Amino acid sequence: MVTILDARPRHPEKAHKPDTPVLKKPDWIRVKVPASSPQFAQTRAILRQHGLNTVCEEAGCPNIAECWAGRHATMMIMGDTCTRACAFCNVKTGLPGALVPAEPENVAQAVAKLGLDHIVITSVDRDDLSDGGSAHFAATISAIRALTPDTTIEVLTPDFLRKDGALETVVEAAPDIYNHNLETVPALYLRIRPGARYFHSLRLLQRVKELAPALFTKSGIMVGLGERREEVLQVMDDLRSADVDFLTIGQYLQPTRKHAEVKQFVTPEAFKEYERIAYAKGFLMVSASPLTRSSYHAGDDFVRLRAARFFEQRAKQG
Repeated sequence: MVTILDARPRHPEKAHKPDTPVLKKPDWIRVKVPASSPQFAQTRAILRQHGLNTVCEEAGCPNIAECWAGRHATMMIMGDTCTRACAFCNVKTGLPGALVPAEPENVAQAVAKLGLDHIVITSVDRDDLSDGGSAHFAATISAIRALTPDTTIEVLTPDFLRKDGALETVVEAAPDIYNHNLETVPALYLRIRPGARYFHSLRLLQRVKELAPALFTKSGIMVGLGERREEVLQVMDDLRSADVDFLTIGQYLQPTRKHAEVKQFVTPEAFKEYERIAYAKGFLMVSASPLTRSSYHAGDDFVRLRAARFFEQRAKQG
């Protein structure tokens, strides 16, 4: 059974209120920040040199110290300002500036200098662009391929809502893994992700597989927002119906008092149970823990994902 600490009844679906309460974090969610390292400073210096944004900084990721010390960073292209205002996200909202034509090459240069075997490229939502920024994603993939062809590329894209042909543009650029997060259960979309549509996001992931059956797909959700256990299990079923390969589940952490409140801290034992159930439902790869994030240990996870597919195919061949 999945157990939850300090669970409370779910509020009606509505926009989050200012100055929501902040629950005290349990011991298992506390992040031990390692001592500053030369590698951390070098990673920051390379990113600054090329004028790049990272979701690590903009979203206030709790794993930034560990990842940057290991010379890993998730690049956030197309600026630091999002056209949406999701209740969970710490990225600022507003009218973004123009795209920087040199950004794809700048990302590629940083990837080369960091010596990355695997890179995750994400972005803000750019509803102001006719293609949602899909061509910029494709250009970034192409620039990395040209400079470091052995680097595997993971994209974590927006939903490209009402942007015909955008998804196809990114898939044609042939990343190694396509990630799009559902973020939460359908019943919480109006309150947590009001600018998105659950079944549109699900259909996007399904469409990726239709366009490129061999392309790995990935999605993730946060827990602790007031979702019920059976709702999480239904999301798993929905993702498997879309043939998604990799599922991530992590604890939602409230960035500020202006964001949606944490309704409960899900225990490590509950995460292990979610992981067990997800594997039983047929996911090739599952990462479920309080500090799991879409890009956390993404390179190591991608190696394991490829190995899982290899063994699955070999088992099918007898």
